[in-house]
Amino acid sequence: MQKHTKKVPGIIIAGLRGGSGKTIISLGITAAWKEKHYTVSPFKKGPDYIDAGWLSKAAGRPCYNLDTFLCTPAVVKHSYQEHSLHCDIAVVEGNRGLYDGIDIEGSTSTSELAKLLNLPVLLVLDCTKSTRTMAALLMGCMMFDPDIHICGVILNRVAGKRHEGKVRANIERFCQIPVFGAVPKLKAADFPERHMGLLTSEEHSFSDQAIQAATKVANDTIDLDNLYQTITAEKYMVDLESQSQAGFPEREPVEPESVTIGVIRDSAFQFYYPDNIDALQKLGARIVFISPLNENSIPPVHAIYMGGGFPETHAAQLAHNVAFKDNLKKLSENGLPIYAECGGLIFLGESILLKGQEYPMSGILPITFGLSQRPQGHGYTQVRVVNDNPFYTTGQILKGHEFRYSSVLTIDYQDAEMAFEMERGKGILDKKDGFFKHNTFGTYTHIHALGTPSWAPSLIKKAMTFKADHPS
Repeated sequence: MQKHTKKVPGIIIAGLRGGSGKTIISLGITAAWKEKHYTVSPFKKGPDYIDAGWLSKAAGRPCYNLDTFLCTPAVVKHSYQEHSLHCDIAVVEGNRGLYDGIDIEGSTSTSELAKLLNLPVLLVLDCTKSTRTMAALLMGCMMFDPDIHICGVILNRVAGKRHEGKVRANIERFCQIPVFGAVPKLKAADFPERHMGLLTSEEHSFSDQAIQAATKVANDTIDLDNLYQTITAEKYMVDLESQSQAGFPEREPVEPESVTIGVIRDSAFQFYYPDNIDALQKLGARIVFISPLNENSIPPVHAIYMGGGFPETHAAQLAHNVAFKDNLKKLSENGLPIYAECGGLIFLGESILLKGQEYPMSGILPITFGLSQRPQGHGYTQVRVVNDNPFYTTGQILKGHEFRYSSVLTIDYQDAEMAFEMERGKGILDKKDGFFKHNTFGTYTHIHALGTPSWAPSLIKKAMTFKADHPS
């Protein structure tokens, strides 16, 4: 098997905590380099969909998630290599604080990913009401793990030139690390920062302006040329090897066959890992995108994949589209394979109650949902498959994640209709998840196709069976 080797520079942008401003800085750097005609390959560390969507928009290409909980290190490394190979530079946005992981060893942390990929770290420092202490914090990060290569810092939320000068002087004296830029406190009029973690780029009506604003911030406050030259220095260059499927888990063999899978995607349903869509296409599936917000019927398909999103923000419009809901329910009753995650699960339910108003959904699964002010499920999940179901084998252990504000108000089910027992996470109810009827399957757990390699072949097989049983 022929290998192709190329050296491609990359950088991980990290912070000392969540909310430090690294998303806006990552967006600005990515978009500004794209503006300079660099081909930027964007990545998001962890299972985050919202930041990944913004980074994809900034780079003008898909943003892939890198997650060492959902996938093995070998798979994560190969995914990074595969999607960086034909680019000029890779930008990886970290999550939470640099060293924050799921245990005391720092497993799944941004620092773990930096070491796995042998990438330098650009640290974003929130300098609010602090000067000399920033040097102490930076020095602590440098000494905490000497294998982490912090190549420089960006000062964020500086109060003015005097404040910036004090922080710079302390970092240069005590840490001997370059300061590549200083970003002032951003006003809402300058940049809609408060929306970044709350709204997806598709929902944000000013997403193009937001990206332009982030680009301007980066161009005005960050020494982008010096930063690029630093991370393209030989000591930071990483050899990338392109080798078909190297490092990927073996999938159960499936003969490629032309099946059509409908993916429900619009501003209400947009949480999809690019790897999941890629996995279906690599097995021969033709993908068609379908919108219950904009279409009244479902085109001829052999299976449907419904991702997450925010159907609650579009509840009235979804409820109003009776023709689409009736079409979906009839297809489910006829045995069409339907796989739905989180927001897709809500759409499969009877209704969602919002501020005293009930909005009917498709009525496929007997669940009514409500909405809470705080997350009802947030974090990694691990499930054991305990009941026979359309998509997974009993005894399988799956890793995923859940992030939801919705809650189950009423549900009518039998234990045998719940495929999953939660070993980590909340699930639908009482540590159960994976509610299924006919060939329709709804779950709060999002899976990653590279970490759950049986998922795509299973959906394809079900689609092939449906196609054979329902010839056009």
